[in-house]
Amino acid sequence: MSQALLQASDICLAFGGVVAADHIDFALQEGERLAVIGQNGAGKTTFINICTGYLQPTTGRIVFNGHDITGKTPRSIVKLGIGRSFQLPQLFTEQSVQQCLEIAAAARGARLSWLTSLSDSVNHKEILETLELIGLREAANEVAGELPEGHKKLLDVAMALMLRPKLIIMDEPTSGVSSQDKHGLMALVMQALDEKKVTCWFVEHDVDIVSRYATRVAAWIDGKIAADGDPKQVLQHPQVREQILGLTPC
Repeated sequence: MSQALLQASDICLAFGGVVAADHIDFALQEGERLAVIGQNGAGKTTFINICTGYLQPTTGRIVFNGHDITGKTPRSIVKLGIGRSFQLPQLFTEQSVQQCLEIAAAARGARLSWLTSLSDSVNHKEILETLELIGLREAANEVAGELPEGHKKLLDVAMALMLRPKLIIMDEPTSGVSSQDKHGLMALVMQALDEKKVTCWFVEHDVDIVSRYATRVAAWIDGKIAADGDPKQVLQHPQVREQILGLTPC
């Protein structure tokens, strides 16, 4: 097997007496669609925050695309190729959808200044292509803060794509989205990631979404990865069925 796109070794972190990451060894291969499942407090988001520089592990090492990113800042990790969307979309709520992408594109190239207008700092063709790809072309002039929740989620992903990542991590991309819109949202996102050849890792509670869109599932319980592998096998794992899905073990 080729070198992992992201490799975490012996990652530990505790908050007081609560162990959020308990000697985690983890590898993500390029091209995978990894779904991470687990109850609230299991350590899923903590591990994401460690891998994206928002938290520093007590022990361990993280390597991304050949670069040791342990202890690096979120900004420097983004520049190396890890994009992220959040459970609560991080948008410029008073700007238009297109302007949000313009800001993300300009930030990627560090071209924002008082001497150059935002519009003149970016590649408009790339922005329009991304809007089309993510299904937001018709909403380009709408105010970001007034979008429906599903469109806010799509915009958050689109802004991450403007950073040209090799990996995008999505924290509960369908939370707050109506049940009838969840699959349409995920289909758009996955199609966009495939088009851009971006590896993805997403936290999700909806088992149907996990089963349909993941190529691999990692189940977290009490700061550890209790099961990791083929979605069907992981979702049938006795500990996963009982402690995460609330079902009777097989």
